[in-house]
Amino acid sequence: TPGSAAAGSMSATQVWNEAYDLIAHPFFDNGPQDIGLAWRVLISLQRVAVGFGLAAVVGVALGALVGQSIWAMRGLDPVFQILRTVPPLAWLPLSLAAFRDSSPSAIFVIFITSIWPIIINTAVGVRNIPEDYRNVSRILRLNQFEFFVKIMVPAAAPYIFTGLRIGIGLSWLAIVAAEMLTGGVGIGFFIWDAWNSSRLPDIIVALAYIGVTGFCLDRLVAAVGAFVTRGTTAK
Repeated sequence: TPGSAAAGSMSATQVWNEAYDLIAHPFFDNGPQDIGLAWRVLISLQRVAVGFGLAAVVGVALGALVGQSIWAMRGLDPVFQILRTVPPLAWLPLSLAAFRDSSPSAIFVIFITSIWPIIINTAVGVRNIPEDYRNVSRILRLNQFEFFVKIMVPAAAPYIFTGLRIGIGLSWLAIVAAEMLTGGVGIGFFIWDAWNSSRLPDIIVALAYIGVTGFCLDRLVAAVGAFVTRGTTAK
């Protein structure tokens, strides 16, 4: 009806007016707890960089190790599948009890949430390395490190980057959820604080920041993967 349309228009205008400063000035800095959304996103990204970086290194190494043994893969795959379904916030009480601090707890939640798809996809990629590649490594008498660097990683790279793309998305989801409960100045805590203060326009703008940032992270990992694998994809 015309009345409801007008109400919707007024609502959209109100959101724009109340959140204009957040949109127009993303880098303002009025003190430790009063900063622009761009700074909050960068703070959250710092935690993601640490947690996801650790998950990438450990996940690729474990995935390569598990993928070389069909028995290890069959035995551990059910464990990985169970652990990867645990929601990020379910890990938070354990991490807070272990680390007694919000920042390392949030990083641990990122790590434990994003590592499973990296392990699983890397293991699948290693299992799918053509036998001819392994035969060439035997002929050339490559040691384990040389085989890992020159044969295993390049051959399994499409699978590895598929796991990394899934992992970076889960990392971003995990940090936003964790910050809502652990506090600080990240984008997740900003949304929780805005909800407690009934600032719905601020929440809408923050959600836009989160969505755009998540998209950029996915595109970044995809671009690196396309460069490393020369545009090939896992089949």
